[in-house]
Amino acid sequence: MIVFSNTTPIIALSSIDSLVLLPKLFGEIHLVNEVIEECEVGGQISVPLLRNIDWIKPVQSTIIQHTSVLLELDKGEKHTLDMACKHYADLVIIDEKIGRNMAEYLGLKVTGTLGILLKAKQQGLISSFTDSVKAMQSQGIYYQTALIEKLAYVVGE
Repeated sequence: MIVFSNTTPIIALSSIDSLVLLPKLFGEIHLVNEVIEECEVGGQISVPLLRNIDWIKPVQSTIIQHTSVLLELDKGEKHTLDMACKHYADLVIIDEKIGRNMAEYLGLKVTGTLGILLKAKQQGLISSFTDSVKAMQSQGIYYQTALIEKLAYVVGE
């Protein structure tokens, strides 16, 4: 399974020390160098050195094919979606609405951080979807309340 991730899900999962959910759910995760570099810049939330993690596969970006379609996206999103298309990715993990819309337009299957937590709860990898989301929110990660409530209902919380 070929899975690409954008920056925000990496940061969000790192905020609650749950980055390890990614290999448990998907095995190897492909990250374009632009995403790795965005995470290396640092910020409020500490992200481990991604190049040192054995289940992360760094991907060197090439010239973007769909430049006009991807114009509104940031550098990490553009390259993630472009390389996901070029590698025929099975899944792209991306949270930003416009990025998700572009991914779907390009024919990519999409999930986000909340989808990762939902799947992790369903597989017994975390004890509570809601507690995990609240922990991310306490770190400054924002998600729509209605979406959180809808997904919590799906897992019986």
